[in-house]
Amino acid sequence: MAKNVNEDYPAKKMVASAEELKARALANYEGETAKTHDFPTEVIDLPSRGLLYAEDSTLRSGQVELKYMTAKEEDILTTQSYIKQGVVLDKLFQSLIISNGKGERVKYSELLLGDKNAIMIAARVLGYGPEYDINVNIPGTEESFSHTVDLTEIGNELLDESLYNNSNEFEYTLPIGGQVLKFKLLTGNEEVMIAAQLEKQSLRGHSKGVTTRLQHQITSIDGNVDKAHIDSFINNQLIARDSLKLRNYILNMSPDIDLTVHVKNDEFNFNGRVMLPIGLDFFWPRA
Repeated sequence: MAKNVNEDYPAKKMVASAEELKARALANYEGETAKTHDFPTEVIDLPSRGLLYAEDSTLRSGQVELKYMTAKEEDILTTQSYIKQGVVLDKLFQSLIISNGKGERVKYSELLLGDKNAIMIAARVLGYGPEYDINVNIPGTEESFSHTVDLTEIGNELLDESLYNNSNEFEYTLPIGGQVLKFKLLTGNEEVMIAAQLEKQSLRGHSKGVTTRLQHQITSIDGNVDKAHIDSFINNQLIARDSLKLRNYILNMSPDIDLTVHVKNDEFNFNGRVMLPIGLDFFWPRA
């Protein structure tokens, strides 16, 4: 999920140009990396900078080391069972992640969603290059035009480090109700669990996206950590305005990459930012 970024404060560039990536990867391969790997790798910075992981987590490094995609990873991308289960990208990333940039293994289940988004962009650049063709719809019309995005221009969103206390636990006082909540940011694995839960709900004709997500995120209310109490509060006492304020706060303080891109087209008199569409051809380019 991307947030608005002030144009006066550009996001930090996440990955270098294609030429720079290739040169750095080959340098790693020919240098110290070659001692442990027989293939080139690239180290990328995570949006979280490692600040939300436990002190004993290898992800505290704030980096991951990725290898370049090979035919093996293309096999993963075309495995129908992974596609049907909705785990194909997780399998891909698990295959690509080599270490935390310091030679230590990474526990994939610990990765936060925003950090996984950064890995997704870097994996695409390392696998198929930075050029990604998209269609841009012109608001208020049925017209659209094609545009090539340079994925190396996607950067990490600005991070207010003062909000972080070296753990994945945060406090928020509801502005209207006054209750003091503690919550956590969700990992990629937890997001998958929530998606599966919401799919089951939809099959029964229910839609509980807001409450289900909050039930996974909120860890205590006024110091009460009982799960039944938290669920009851969310369903019966959390008023809509407080819920909206809380969700916006969580969204705006979550480390992530900026998935909006600047597009300019003189022919259609278009100049603005659009959300990067992640279509089937993102990891399955036609050529």
